[in-house]
Amino acid sequence: MKIGFLACPGTMPPASAATGAKRRGDAYEHDLQVAALRPALEERGGSLTEIDWHSPLEDCVRFDLVLLGTVWDYQDHADSFLAKIEAIAASGVMVCNAPELVRWNIDKIYLKELAENGALTIPTVWSDNPGYADIAGAFDHFECDRVVAKLRVSGGAEGQHSFSRDHMPARDWRMGGGAMIQPFLPAIQEEGELSFIFIDGAFSHAILKTAATGEYRIQSLYGGQETQITPSDSDIAAALSVLSSLPGDTPLYARIDMLRADGGGLMVMEAEVIEPFLYPVQGPDLGARMAEAIAARLK
Repeated sequence: MKIGFLACPGTMPPASAATGAKRRGDAYEHDLQVAALRPALEERGGSLTEIDWHSPLEDCVRFDLVLLGTVWDYQDHADSFLAKIEAIAASGVMVCNAPELVRWNIDKIYLKELAENGALTIPTVWSDNPGYADIAGAFDHFECDRVVAKLRVSGGAEGQHSFSRDHMPARDWRMGGGAMIQPFLPAIQEEGELSFIFIDGAFSHAILKTAATGEYRIQSLYGGQETQITPSDSDIAAALSVLSSLPGDTPLYARIDMLRADGGGLMVMEAEVIEPFLYPVQGPDLGARMAEAIAARLK
């Protein structure tokens, strides 16, 4: 079985990257994920080839299955990205996760749908392009002193802003696109964000991600740290309930990111089914689990 692992110029290995392309500060996560997958696939007679998703279509359809991998610039080219993976699928190559699920997941307004279906989510105000007045109104709406504004189509906390009543944006400030405004929740700095990784619908492992001192973003680019945890059965069940509510067939992989609510339950922050880092160091069986699930899908 020939598996393609889609990446982007910022994550491709130096020898394969486009001329002059600079690797991202978190590109080591790409290396870790590939290092977990490649030997596990090779043990089953397969192969893994890293390829820039911007490459011509003919270079992307020479595989039995294509993983979305580390396409960590897709948010800057959302329409082109969706068109590319749909074209790959139309050629007869299996794409994981499926393009129709990716299209649903690419805009964070899917969280509104999850909430309508019963998931516990962070209170949110949705706006096409928020400005100063929207931020000011959010403080009163949420009865809080600090809010976070996030782009609806984004990744890795890019384009994210945190405002307080004492530190407002400029009067002429605009977010620049469709966005969501949420109250800042201290739990992100107190306990941290919990990530639950599922492979083919089965729980694999869980991670606690904590922010660096003085920071609230938990990504490695901002100094965030990850620790493997053994979650309670109730916490796993909460994450699984979110996974079960996703549209379509069970995704090959999923990462459900959650935050502890005041009552002890878990609120879904994001259901990541496009290109999540799956934390193979904290989940040493990840490669074998993925290889087994891929082989099963290709039978």
